[in-house]
Amino acid sequence: MTQSSSETLSKEAHYPETPEILLQRDIRLGSDQIPTDEDLLLTYRWMAYSRFADMRILELFRQGRMKGTVTCSDGNEGLVAPMALMMDKSIDCVSWTHRGLPGHLIWSGHLGEHISQYLGNSGSPTKGREGNAHHGDPANRSYPMISHLGKMSSNVMGGTDSQRRKGLKSVGVTFFGDGGSSTGEIHEAMNMASVLNMPIIFVVENNKYAYSTPVSEQYSGKLVDRAIGYGMKGIALDVANIEDNMKVFWQAIEETRQSSRPMLIEMHSLRLRGHAGYDTCDYIDPAQTEEWIKQDALPHLRNRLVEKGYQARLDEEDATLKEFVNATVAKAFENPPCNPEGLIKDVYSPTETKVEWKTEDREKAPTLTYAQAINAALDKIMAESPESLVMGQDIADYGGPFKVTEGLLEKYGRNRIVNTPICESATVGYATGLAVNGHRPIVEFQFADFATDATTQITLNAATYHFRSGAKVPLVLRFPCGGGLTFGSFHSQDLEVLYTHIPGLKLIYPSTPQDAYNALLAAYEDDNPVCLFEHKNLYRLLKSPVSFDPNYKSVWQPALRRSGDYATVVTYGEMTLHASEACKYLESEYDLSFDLFDLRCLAPLKLDAIQASVAKTGRLVVITESRGNVGFSAELVSSITEKNFFNMEAPPLRITSKNMPVPFATELEADYRPGKDTILNQMIDWIEAE
Repeated sequence: MTQSSSETLSKEAHYPETPEILLQRDIRLGSDQIPTDEDLLLTYRWMAYSRFADMRILELFRQGRMKGTVTCSDGNEGLVAPMALMMDKSIDCVSWTHRGLPGHLIWSGHLGEHISQYLGNSGSPTKGREGNAHHGDPANRSYPMISHLGKMSSNVMGGTDSQRRKGLKSVGVTFFGDGGSSTGEIHEAMNMASVLNMPIIFVVENNKYAYSTPVSEQYSGKLVDRAIGYGMKGIALDVANIEDNMKVFWQAIEETRQSSRPMLIEMHSLRLRGHAGYDTCDYIDPAQTEEWIKQDALPHLRNRLVEKGYQARLDEEDATLKEFVNATVAKAFENPPCNPEGLIKDVYSPTETKVEWKTEDREKAPTLTYAQAINAALDKIMAESPESLVMGQDIADYGGPFKVTEGLLEKYGRNRIVNTPICESATVGYATGLAVNGHRPIVEFQFADFATDATTQITLNAATYHFRSGAKVPLVLRFPCGGGLTFGSFHSQDLEVLYTHIPGLKLIYPSTPQDAYNALLAAYEDDNPVCLFEHKNLYRLLKSPVSFDPNYKSVWQPALRRSGDYATVVTYGEMTLHASEACKYLESEYDLSFDLFDLRCLAPLKLDAIQASVAKTGRLVVITESRGNVGFSAELVSSITEKNFFNMEAPPLRITSKNMPVPFATELEADYRPGKDTILNQMIDWIEAE
């Protein structure tokens, strides 16, 4: 699987050899599209195998030998097993839910890996870092789920689109429950798949309860009817009708593969067990539970096969599977506990990608604004790296709200300049799926404030992907940010403190046109998700010569903008300009000089040069446009002074925006955020207080 190959883990843990009857993992229906007896026997085998494994897992949980949120696939096997068997494991994309054990087992990996994932020991494919059912196999396009239901649908879209861009006729299948169908991401993903013509099958596992909440309190009408609203085909099935369903599954997969149109399948499955191992199910009428048990597709399929004369074969295979499950569980317990070594190292993926950028004559560098510099960097990336694509709202024909993507559509076409619907979360999830599968997307938010709608995808999915699964997520998120343009509360915030708190994200915030150009190249080449903050006030405020700089990666380090010995000033973004003006005035009027650092990279912090400066000056000033309350300025002061406490000649000074929403009127916004005069006045008060 992702962290280590199945063969390596099997050898290390001495897992039993996989029985020959489990080496067959594919069903391909003939021209009549009717499953043969062998197809049905294979389907039953994988359903039974999964049920036997689930029974052992639940037993171990009840014995206290298995931790976490143990879930079972009972009642869902008749959906998941045949779908997994019919998909093309060499090119298709999928994300299973916590009731998808048959899919995990069919798709890849030794049973021992899956059991070790539940045990959370060193045989776990996630190295014990993820919960029981949250693992996947990104290298083989099985995307690990997160607990925020519905979020994986957009990842599957991205992976499938990536496969199609590589010339592979891939289909994506994404599973979610009746409860998950109520989430906004599902609606965003279904709409986006329809608008962009993506070959995705959305499968609703409707077992009538979202944990304890019945469907009557989840939605009105029929789930399958939602397909009409998105202009896609909708099919409703009953999990018990396996023979008929297999024909429908095969037709759905093949139709989607050929038409490249999305489809919705609502599968009425059974709530044979609770939400998880600890669920008592006391919210369900016992008579209803008994009725569902009588409808269990697994024993009914077995009975029909017995009637066809296969009892001896089934008995023999069942015995083989049970023995294999028990033997594998025993061996999985022999794996040693997880070792915390390497945890911090794996928060970020090592960046091994190197784009061979074309060099340019720097003597002929054009004079560009900050916005034009980013446009030039995007143009260079699109021209020289075929894995790149740019996506966002209004970025194609219109060129974006700040015209940063202007002219790119004409050069690179709609396949690479992708106008998306208004769906920030699905867009980031889509980009994440593309990135995991080898593309390198760049997402533009109209305003940094709107990224809050994609918080889960950015912070809990993309940011943690490498730590959880070992997969790289080379993704750039462009955040037009900052105030000073009287745009009000919803278009003027920096919000970098929200993202610097999240492990796995990189943040960069340039203040000059050349740095903006360099930052986009550096961010693009990185194998981690990078948030690129672009202050809107800088877009057309500055002009300077801009060209390809072979030293573009230096933007990951602070830049010394002024030199002095009285104090060390640390800032970034537009505040660098205001701070420089203040330092210039203080040097001329007070004869005090300053080391002024433009931080540029906000995460991971590189403070060595700044620490050395503070050791020299003994004084520290931190200036941010973001608010002071629990802000990034506090982190900078803490990180710097804890290593220089005994060198300090004065208390550190923080200059930040006020702790209030961003006001609209010009005079109010000027009072809210720092400018040259407020920075200067506060620094003078600080100096004279000594």
